[in-house]
Amino acid sequence: MTEQIRTFVGGDIFDGQRTLTDHALRMQGAKVLALAPRAELATEGTVTDLGGDLLAPGYVDGGVMVNDGPNPEDLRRIAAAHRGLGATTILPTLITDTYQHSRDAIEAVRAALAAGVPGIGGLHLEGPHLSLARKGAHDGRLVRRMERRDLDMLCAAAADLPVLMVTIAPESVSPDQVAELAGAGALVSLGHTDADYDTCMDYLEAGARCVTHLFNAMSQMDKREPGLVGAALSETGLAAGLIADGEHVHPAAMRIALGARPEDIFLVTDAMAVAGTGDRSFRLNGREIRRCDGRLVLADGTLAGADLDLTRAVNVLVADVGIALDRALAMATSVPARLAGLPEGIGALRPGAESTLIRLAKRPHGPELPGGI
Repeated sequence: MTEQIRTFVGGDIFDGQRTLTDHALRMQGAKVLALAPRAELATEGTVTDLGGDLLAPGYVDGGVMVNDGPNPEDLRRIAAAHRGLGATTILPTLITDTYQHSRDAIEAVRAALAAGVPGIGGLHLEGPHLSLARKGAHDGRLVRRMERRDLDMLCAAAADLPVLMVTIAPESVSPDQVAELAGAGALVSLGHTDADYDTCMDYLEAGARCVTHLFNAMSQMDKREPGLVGAALSETGLAAGLIADGEHVHPAAMRIALGARPEDIFLVTDAMAVAGTGDRSFRLNGREIRRCDGRLVLADGTLAGADLDLTRAVNVLVADVGIALDRALAMATSVPARLAGLPEGIGALRPGAESTLIRLAKRPHGPELPGGI
């Protein structure tokens, strides 16, 4: 059966890089047929008037925590919940846990992809090979050095998953191990580390390409020791994820970072189990995580992930940091998609490619998500 053709008119269209005014978008199923000035593109099929709303590719989020749900059906449920928040492609994230739990998460993502679960772009393993001194909310009992069996498991996963992102600290992983991971196709990211600048540069040379949660749980920038923050802000070979909730990073620090690195910083929610729900708390590795005034915290007040969706992150960047909406939207769509090497239509609207769409209601200081198309 031929899929229905739809034409979208009557609102701005963000293509992954810039907002196009007075344009129309023609889709057939998930495939983009045409994106052109309204006067040049005749309406065809079902016509949707956006009523002044903004049409954009779905968000890409590489930080959706799944420690309590490493099986295909839970991944389906989690992906559907985040799709309702506009993130149509996610990298489920397993934070520091046991070897067996990591293996279970890899197998669950493999099975979910084989079953065609929509929205699963790959997997992010954030730990357990981190610095104990910079563990943050991770369970210190599970933090450990990388062993040969870990490396073999990760290299095999990198070879057959679309994306395997692995956050590591130099304190627990050697440059040779990073080189082997990168050679197998893993996206190696530095995070939860006290490593100095020179060490970070050694790991960049070995194959690391990313920094997890810029400014958080890492060596900070000092005039004589730039640390991982300094490496991320000075080296074009490193991209960086940013939690833009106004809690993890001050807007002024975000402004400085975006001034230094205008192309390679992307948004990530670091969302946990309460995302998209009204739940006030949940348990992780036997510990209670509380939801309090827009923050997720352990009992001692340590930040534990973020109570955040990407639309709110975009709004924080526009209203509090002062960057253009186009740039903020790119940080939630095309920038993370490009870093992860996702297919062409993810995070962008390109004729001939398959894309998902979100419809954003316009308001003075940024968009809000009203629901589906």
